[in-house]
Amino acid sequence: MFYRQYYSELGKLLYALANADGSVSKKEKEELKQLVRKELLPAEKHQDTFGTDAAYYSEIEFEILEEADADAGSAFDSFIFFIEQHHSAINQQMRDVTLKVAKKLADAYHKTSKKEMEFIKRLEKSLKQLPATA
Repeated sequence: MFYRQYYSELGKLLYALANADGSVSKKEKEELKQLVRKELLPAEKHQDTFGTDAAYYSEIEFEILEEADADAGSAFDSFIFFIEQHHSAINQQMRDVTLKVAKKLADAYHKTSKKEMEFIKRLEKSLKQLPATA
């Protein structure tokens, strides 16, 4: 259950970055799909009761938020709240992949914008402040 939640929240983070400028570009959506397949799926072994790899929940959540035209700041804050509440379950590998995919998505469309950079800096700070895990 935790991994599905983590990937759903990661989808919120990625949506926040893609929508930081007020719209999600086709290039950002394509990059999201590539990141899920190349960066998230290979390392994830957990599945839901239907056999769906937990990493796909990032893409699913992203699409739900885009359809709803959700607020980027709220989506970002939701991810930060989640990792703070579940810090003991967020290992270093998860922290590293989170930052890696966030930076890659932010850079996908006309390089990283000022608002995206603000989100990335806040993300880095939040990840660094989390207590170390075993």
